[in-house]
Amino acid sequence: MYGGFWHNLKNAFKESNNSLFKIIAINLMVFAVMLVLRVVLTLAGLGDVYQSFRSVLMVPASLENLIIQPWSLLTYMFFHEGVFHILFNMLFLYWFGLLVHEYLGSRKLANLYILGGLTGAMLYIVMYNLSPYFSNTVDVARMLGASAGVYAIVVGAATLAPNTTFHLLLLGPVKIKYIAIFYVLIAFANSIGSNAGGELSHLGGALLGFLYINQLRKGKDWGIPIQAIGLFFENLLKKRPKVRVSYRKQKTPTSSSSTASSSSSSSSKFEGFTTNKGSNPLRSGGKEATQEEIDAILDKIADKGYEALSKEEKRKLFEFSKK
Repeated sequence: MYGGFWHNLKNAFKESNNSLFKIIAINLMVFAVMLVLRVVLTLAGLGDVYQSFRSVLMVPASLENLIIQPWSLLTYMFFHEGVFHILFNMLFLYWFGLLVHEYLGSRKLANLYILGGLTGAMLYIVMYNLSPYFSNTVDVARMLGASAGVYAIVVGAATLAPNTTFHLLLLGPVKIKYIAIFYVLIAFANSIGSNAGGELSHLGGALLGFLYINQLRKGKDWGIPIQAIGLFFENLLKKRPKVRVSYRKQKTPTSSSSTASSSSSSSSKFEGFTTNKGSNPLRSGGKEATQEEIDAILDKIADKGYEALSKEEKRKLFEFSKK
């Protein structure tokens, strides 16, 4: 990630390795759209329509409701209503997310956020369906907010680099492990309060953040399925670059040297590398490329650039382009 906060946020979907700002941007856009809908529909006397749409994005505690809207396990973690709710979530996501990005990279940060959100939602659902304390509200309870994913980022960062120091207003320098411990204790203490469901999801996200980092240290990445799904949609939406092929023959030799040059081979140039048509080691014995191989090569160019191709891949692309 390069540039300042606003530059990265503005170009969140134009740059790669930028999942932190993509997550922040999605949260902000959903918040803005839902805010406009809320005001407009309420003023138009259609507040019930907004409430119905709102409930579709929130994850329900009831298993019966969850079955008919499984997508809410994902949508709830990008949906906020209160200004301070989204403000504090995005600030903590940004501060601690930068640290996670520095240590683990963009993809694992996204894995951590989404897995934290999913784990928080599952703990919320399990507790509401098993604990007698929630038996009277399980049918109507619903949850929204990025807090579970943010807690996963916060605890994940504190597990990665516990002695990293943040300078807090009024408190001065504080190690992030103490910040994480403090917020986990607050969530635990409030897990029987007015926002019990939300606090339970915070604990689920925090637990996931701790376990995820420890499993990474053992060489196990729980986020591989999440990453695979993300790459699938990324490649699906990615525009394949147009491959430009230029073919250039050598200048026609003069008559005095035509005999000497007749046995020499002309050269062709393709995007920065030269092949000799008379005795080309890349072509000799090479197999004709299939459409699937060409698609894979084009995807590699889009992801890593032309220079990342092997000689064999360049040969196949060159031969295919002449058809």
